[in-house]
Amino acid sequence: MSLLDQLNAFAQVAELGSFTQAADRLGWPKGKVSTTIQALENHLGTRLLHRTTRKVQLTQDGLAFQDRCRDLLADVDELQTLFQRSAPELRGRVRVDMSTGAARHMVIPHLPELLQRHPKLEIEISSTDRRVDLVREGFDCVLRVGAVVDSGLIARPLGRFKMINCASPGYLARHGTPQSPDELATHLLVHYVPVLGARPDGFDIAHPDGSVRTVAMAGQVTVNNAEAYQAACLAGLGLIQAPQHGVQALIADGALVEVLPEHRAPSMPVHLLYANRRHQPQRVRAVMDWLAEVMAPHLEPWA
Repeated sequence: MSLLDQLNAFAQVAELGSFTQAADRLGWPKGKVSTTIQALENHLGTRLLHRTTRKVQLTQDGLAFQDRCRDLLADVDELQTLFQRSAPELRGRVRVDMSTGAARHMVIPHLPELLQRHPKLEIEISSTDRRVDLVREGFDCVLRVGAVVDSGLIARPLGRFKMINCASPGYLARHGTPQSPDELATHLLVHYVPVLGARPDGFDIAHPDGSVRTVAMAGQVTVNNAEAYQAACLAGLGLIQAPQHGVQALIADGALVEVLPEHRAPSMPVHLLYANRRHQPQRVRAVMDWLAEVMAPHLEPWA
C-alpha cells in the first residue's frame, strides 16, 4: 500500500467519521481501510484516530495531520492535471488573512462568485488586525495594509488606500472644527495600536510639498482593531484617520464629517504577502488573482 493510498484513506475517514462510509467511497473492504490507517499510524509513530464502537474521532495529532494531508492531496491532484490542455478544476483549501473591514465589506460579499466558479475550492478567512505569522500559522497569503516589514515574504503590490480625517458631528459641536494643524493641540485623537500597550503613532499631517509630519495628540481611548476605531469616532470620542472607502458612506449620511481635507495622511499601501515558494499551487495563485481583482475598485493605482 503506497503512502498516497494511506493518506487518501485517512482523509476519507477523517471527513466522514466512519470506516464503513470511507470504505464505500473508496470501493475497498472495511478491513482494508482499518489496516491501512493502522499502517499509516505506525509509520508516523502517533495515533491519528480515536476509535470506539459508535464513532471515530480525530486526535490532536490527527487534526494537525488532516490539514496537511488535505493540502498535499490537493497538490497531487493538481500535479496530475499539470499538462492538460484544458484548464484543470481547482480544488483544495486556501487559507487567507486580512483585516476585519476588508473581509466584511470587500471580500466576503464577492466570495459566492469565486466559489460558484470553482465549487471544489475551500476558503478559510482569518479576519484580524494583528500581524499573523504567515509561515508558522499556515497561511497561503495575507492581505496587508501598511508598510511591509516581513523581509522573508514576497510582496505583491495591489494599490493604495486613500486616507481621510474625520470626526462625528457631536464631537465637533463640543470641541469645534480644527481649521489648521496648529489647532490639533486642543483636540482628542482615538488612538489605534495593533497591540494594546504599544505606543500610538499620533496624527499624520501631509503638506502640499509632499512632506509628512506626525503630531502627538491627547486621547482618552485606545483600540486595536478597525471596527472599534470607527465605532469610537462615531461615539464622539475623538478624531480618526481612516481609509476613505470605509467612511465615505458615513460621511455621505452625515454620521461623520471630514476635517482638515488639505492635510490628509499619505495613502496606505496594500499588498498581498506570500511565502517564497518556487511553485505556488494553482489554487493559491487563482485566489490571489481574484483578491487583486476584488480589491482594485477600492484602491488608488500604485505609484
